[in-house]
Amino acid sequence: MKKVLFICFMFPLMCFAQKETYQIFNSQSRQVKYSKLLKKAAKADVILFGEFHDNPIIHWLQLELTSDLFELDSNLILGAEMMESDNQLIIDEYLAGYYNSKKLISESKTWPNFETDYLPLLEFSKTNNLKFIATNIPRRYASMVYNFGVDTLLSLSDKAKELITPLPFICDTTLESYKEILEMGMGHGGDNLPKSQGIKDATMAHFINKNINVDAKFIHFNGAFHSKNYEGIYWYLKQLKPDLNILTIGCEEQDEIATLNDKHNKADFIIVTPTNMTKTH
Repeated sequence: MKKVLFICFMFPLMCFAQKETYQIFNSQSRQVKYSKLLKKAAKADVILFGEFHDNPIIHWLQLELTSDLFELDSNLILGAEMMESDNQLIIDEYLAGYYNSKKLISESKTWPNFETDYLPLLEFSKTNNLKFIATNIPRRYASMVYNFGVDTLLSLSDKAKELITPLPFICDTTLESYKEILEMGMGHGGDNLPKSQGIKDATMAHFINKNINVDAKFIHFNGAFHSKNYEGIYWYLKQLKPDLNILTIGCEEQDEIATLNDKHNKADFIIVTPTNMTKTH
């Protein structure tokens, strides 16, 4: 009787499928294993790892991929949108061990989820003596573009211009991602709105390109929007170095993750996580 009761109790539980935290798909929307992504990443010159800033699984996978690539080849350079170029000195001093993370946070413009999501990447760089590049334009300059136009940047000092992409910079507002920004803005900001996004993408591409080492792989962490559909940072890098081998990783959130929805952003690999995944901020 006890055995029968046990079976009756366990049967309903067995009807529930195993909970999946993520699935990886290739550019043909076919489900692939993490090992496939790692193999392709190991052959790339630059990896643009697009994220949703508040997704914990994506952040975990960023650290895992970085660690696994390091095991394959220790010649890595890390960089991120989440750190602005005028904080490079602070980052270098932190990596050199001059002060702790509390000082790093108080002295730089870190994001609300910095300690949980991005500090582990800097800690990995510190532990393994790797460079970490702050690639993003200082936000005050992006705001200048939005409020007054891109030509305003020409009036900056030579020292300030070292913190952004070389001027004048080209922004192709016919690219789908910039057209999407313009539509989302509903006319607010005019052409200055996509150009304020473009100056970020161009600056990130500039600092990636500036720090590329022929003997090292550059893995860059950025919002998925900045590299989706092979635009944004990817587009600017290709203008600088057409032969550069760039791998893009995108992400999506779906109610069901067994298959990739038709309307997804293009990338070499797309990581799909459940819509109800707990957020980091």
